[in-house]
Amino acid sequence: MMDSIVIGSYFAWDVKSLLLFLAVFILTTDYIKNRRPVSFPPGPWALPVVGNMFTVDHSRTHESLTELGRKYGDVFSLRMGSVWMVVLNRFEVLKEALVTQGDSLAERPDLPLQVEIVHKLGINFSNGNTWKQQRRFALSTLRNFGFAKKSLEPVILDEFTYCAEEFISNKGAPFNPHLTINNAVSNIICSLVFGHRFEYGDKMFMKMMKLLPKGLQIQGSIWAQFYNSFPLLMKHLPGPHQTVQHIWSEVKDFIRAEVKEHKQNWDPLDQRDYIDCYLNEMNKGQVESSFEEETLVMSILDLFVAGSETTSSTLRWAFLYMADNPEIQEKVQAEIDLVIGQSRRPCMEDRANLPYTDAVIHEVQRIANIIPLSLPRFTNRDLHLGEYTIPKGVTVITNLTSVMFDENEWEAPFTFNPGHFLTEEGTFVKKPAFIPFSAGKRICPGETLAKMELFLFFTSFMQCFIFSMPAGVKPVMKQSFSIILAPHPYEICATPR
Repeated sequence: MMDSIVIGSYFAWDVKSLLLFLAVFILTTDYIKNRRPVSFPPGPWALPVVGNMFTVDHSRTHESLTELGRKYGDVFSLRMGSVWMVVLNRFEVLKEALVTQGDSLAERPDLPLQVEIVHKLGINFSNGNTWKQQRRFALSTLRNFGFAKKSLEPVILDEFTYCAEEFISNKGAPFNPHLTINNAVSNIICSLVFGHRFEYGDKMFMKMMKLLPKGLQIQGSIWAQFYNSFPLLMKHLPGPHQTVQHIWSEVKDFIRAEVKEHKQNWDPLDQRDYIDCYLNEMNKGQVESSFEEETLVMSILDLFVAGSETTSSTLRWAFLYMADNPEIQEKVQAEIDLVIGQSRRPCMEDRANLPYTDAVIHEVQRIANIIPLSLPRFTNRDLHLGEYTIPKGVTVITNLTSVMFDENEWEAPFTFNPGHFLTEEGTFVKKPAFIPFSAGKRICPGETLAKMELFLFFTSFMQCFIFSMPAGVKPVMKQSFSIILAPHPYEICATPR
């Protein structure tokens, strides 16, 4: 009996010793394996295994990283799981990294969740020869179809007419503009890529418009970060990270249906749109070509996402800020009435003569801060920033929020103030720190199109409608955090002028 007690007690202590040993071993191994390299940027202390996963508030990641930047400096590091990343803050640091040393940050990291979705194909998350070929082809082809040219203006303005009819049908009553604006903006890229627009009542198209923001929201959440940090584990666990893959699968199937239809009716002598031109490129049979059907699908997915949700969200923010600042809205409309009047539609040539309107559009982009962290970069060689060295193979986050709300760059960064883009004489001036499309070699390829859409849509809306909140309702400027910062769902009144 006594022997049994002694053996049991010994066994209990033996198990405790083993667990203690394992705990110390794991902690020691984690520390040795994951300690910051020499000359690596400083940052908050990281927990074993999970690192700084819970240091960051993932419901407001951009603000959380900006706050950490104030504590640890403009260049600081975080560890997500066992993966190190570096966050860059403020304009001068971003300019040095993205422009002066831009060759060091010309690649994207292979984030496991993103790899599962796009398989390192397309435009936004490909690298090397694939990225160069796909980006060059996209820009040149879309330019041939009117991208950033005067010939695209009627397409945008005609789409505004359809959108305006939807707004008018509400007869000044409160309504949610989200889907209608999404449809209108998306139809521009659809016209270029698919060769046709979709009716606002098209069920499949409406479904796609609802899926896009949901997919982006999940990809900006902590679930995506967990997947990227622990892919082998998360791949087998249920959760939103599984849902997001189903979402993008549906969107890709929608695109594949368009590609299939184009292949059935393809005529190499009749290049109607982006898909036709791509099919023609595929049939050239060039050596080391990245032009394949699946790459086409992923490229269209990139164009579709980048060409819809960003501009749509910016316009929805614009409606809110106009309703919240009626005196600014009146001043914009007075300028439009003076320069354009009510008898003709706006055109891009009017922009130079509408400095206040242009300043308002830029201020909406600045304060809305649509893509607060841009898309991640990846060092393909050592990057030297001041006293720090970021070695090859590290993910870099460029915190655009720290630039858009920097008190050293903007007179009143947290106030909606078009004066940020005006001289004392009322002339429009664009400040160097205004970089909503990022900078350097990976600058957003749709920048020119977005600028054209924003100007023509916003000016047309201001020419035709007065925006106000429903009686007794105040605008809520709260952001819905995602890869793209959209406003929370709201209802607004659009009264024809």
